[in-house]
Amino acid sequence: MTTTPNRPWRGVLVATALPLTDELAVDHDKFAEHCAWLVDNGCDGVVPNGSLGEYQVLTPEERAKVVETAVAAIGGARVMPGVAAYGCAESRRWAEQARDAGCACVMLLPPNAYRADERSVLAHYAEVAKAGVPIVAYNNPIDTKVDLVPELLAKLHGEGYIHAVKEFSGDVRRAYQLAELAPELDLLIGADDVLLELALAGAKGWVAGYPNALPAASVELYHAAVDGDLATAKKLYEQLHPLLRWDSKVEFVQAIKLSMDIVGRYGGPVRPPRVPLLPGQEAVVRAATEKAVAAGLA
Repeated sequence: MTTTPNRPWRGVLVATALPLTDELAVDHDKFAEHCAWLVDNGCDGVVPNGSLGEYQVLTPEERAKVVETAVAAIGGARVMPGVAAYGCAESRRWAEQARDAGCACVMLLPPNAYRADERSVLAHYAEVAKAGVPIVAYNNPIDTKVDLVPELLAKLHGEGYIHAVKEFSGDVRRAYQLAELAPELDLLIGADDVLLELALAGAKGWVAGYPNALPAASVELYHAAVDGDLATAKKLYEQLHPLLRWDSKVEFVQAIKLSMDIVGRYGGPVRPPRVPLLPGQEAVVRAATEKAVAAGLA
């Protein structure tokens, strides 16, 4: 395990896919079993209610129970829920819910109901920080249209609002600028397909997608990368990259759930407005997953 009590966001934290029944109800028993299985396979914790967990289409009751289920399964120190919402008041309530459930930290997108400016972003994180639980910022300018550039992240950290950032911009050059501007701010790999580049740039953790299907091989890749074992890391990265790149595609939830099904886990369906993969997409994911299985990576 690489998480530490004062920095529980370090290590491999899996942005968990959420098992749904054929009727699209949340299967909390399967979810609890999945969280425990990930930790048993070397992952350091889970991140429920992220976009991979389809939080946007959950009811408030479902969303709260997902957090409680994860905490009951593996303990709150290993659970970092996403607390994104359209308004900071609602995000603060979700942060308080996570805190009261026993979680050691939360992950927070910037305001995503509109293209927030810097003052709005600072006010947003300031309000949610009042919940009193450490915040990991989540920079996903592709989806939110709000870019937490290194200068802004340094301000957020300097004010004490955030302790780490899940970096999903895909721009690995930012890692070095961020280390200069805010050396105490932990950089977390946010997109699976830039893992090696950000690990070499000093990342302290990985908020990961594909370990939902291939946890042991993914954890081995992460540790080889951060330890500087390039021979091991590069080989695994090349083997896994045909799958890892799906984490940065629109259909990442469907792709990861399909890979879970193929390796013998339960991926299951997605909720609308997501729809199943097209036949061509499914064929690509299936072939890449079966190749990974044949290589002994499952």
